[in-house]
Amino acid sequence: MDNSVIIGPQALPALAELLHRPAVSRVFVLADSNTARHCLPLLEHHLPADYKLIEIPAGEEYKTLASCDTVWGELTGQRADRHAVLVNLGGGVVTDLGGFAAALYKRGIRFAQVPTTLLAQVDASVGGKTGVDFQGYKNQLGVFQEPAGVFIEPKFLETLDPRQLKSGYAEVIKHWLIADADAFNTNRRLGWLTDNWTDIIRESVALKQRIVAEDPLEAGPRKLLNFGHTVGHALESYLLTQPGREALHGEAVAAGIVCESWLSVQRGLLSAEELDKIETFVFSVFDKLDFVTLETNAIAEFALQDKKNAGATINCTLLSGIGHGVYDQPVTLAEIAESLRYYHRLQA
Repeated sequence: MDNSVIIGPQALPALAELLHRPAVSRVFVLADSNTARHCLPLLEHHLPADYKLIEIPAGEEYKTLASCDTVWGELTGQRADRHAVLVNLGGGVVTDLGGFAAALYKRGIRFAQVPTTLLAQVDASVGGKTGVDFQGYKNQLGVFQEPAGVFIEPKFLETLDPRQLKSGYAEVIKHWLIADADAFNTNRRLGWLTDNWTDIIRESVALKQRIVAEDPLEAGPRKLLNFGHTVGHALESYLLTQPGREALHGEAVAAGIVCESWLSVQRGLLSAEELDKIETFVFSVFDKLDFVTLETNAIAEFALQDKKNAGATINCTLLSGIGHGVYDQPVTLAEIAESLRYYHRLQA
């Protein structure tokens, strides 16, 4: 098995060819309650007849070691050996968690990613990052482990509601802002709805693959992919502690993009005109997230656990112009809180 990414109608037949190889002893499919119902029927006839489904509840709140325990328990109960393959059918929660569970079971079994959301197709399933949330912190536990392959069928996007589709678009915008000014300037005029997601997915995957190939373990340039995520993850983590106020990952990243673009202006890296273009585009797609000024310090505190940090220094990725990210930019808790207050004051 190679570490290929296959996009389009040939993706699922290629997965079927991989799974029917003699070296594969058993096939297990990890799905959540949504993808088991809406996506498995599209995948099922590409699977061996004796595949075993492992189902977990849908939602970020289930991206935990307890869900891994479910996966490991099923694999153990079915006597899965090291030649078994776990097929992860779902969005970022399923692909992250499934990859992590596979990487640890019997010191590692192979896994294949079949991302079903735009977010997972353009970002989460590509690049070999796996993990789960822990004690309220995003992706606190994880390993770098490349999948046997990533099989992207854009038809799965037809199963998504508009909110989920938009959530993935935040990662597309992020890719343009850190590395493709032309695409940003073209698409901010076109709007986010399209009849052809395949080209957008291909371009985003290619951009991410270039960065990951240069820096597989995130020692340097791969940190560019975290633009919007220092503040975004803090906001997402905080809202997960507030029942009924949870934000989707991409919604939090979109807010993080605005906050970190504002921080870039404060550092003299980005112009006010560029910030205005970014804000206008982001708010043409996303509603503002709701929080009050008094919460900004509590939200900022979550950034102390960010994985890019070095000791007590919070390292952020900022922009030195649209299309140009710069990583390892130290920011303070006070600056993060102030960026959130700036976002709060904006009229979307």
